[in-house]
Amino acid sequence: MLIETKYPHVEKMDELVPLAFKILRFKMSDFRRKALRRGEFNPVSVDDAPLTDTAADPYEEYRRRQLQERLDAALQKLEGRCREIFRMKLEGRSFAEIQKQLGAATINTVYTWDSRCRKSLLQLMGGAWDSRAEGSP
Repeated sequence: MLIETKYPHVEKMDELVPLAFKILRFKMSDFRRKALRRGEFNPVSVDDAPLTDTAADPYEEYRRRQLQERLDAALQKLEGRCREIFRMKLEGRSFAEIQKQLGAATINTVYTWDSRCRKSLLQLMGGAWDSRAEGSP
């Protein structure tokens, strides 16, 4: 039924055999392409696969803790509106919601405030988000 609707130009039986082989070639190449994409032809042995270490790296934990302390100290030094903007952003509020909450005339005003607050925060953190950029370990 499908062959009649999809290939109405095939009328004779001797035209059907080459068409069937053509469809079979397409199906086989499609199967091979999908198998390659899934990685079925080049499996990696479980014994050869390296196991990842789930324990946190102590140095990375230390750096993350240092960054958190620097960020907390810098946030405490920010002025009121900037602290409010960061608080609302961390709560997941959109810029439109922040605009309504702070009573800004336009959303572009909130974008400007946010940009200035991020610059102030960066300056309070020593000019770099990452302490390695400052030259310390």
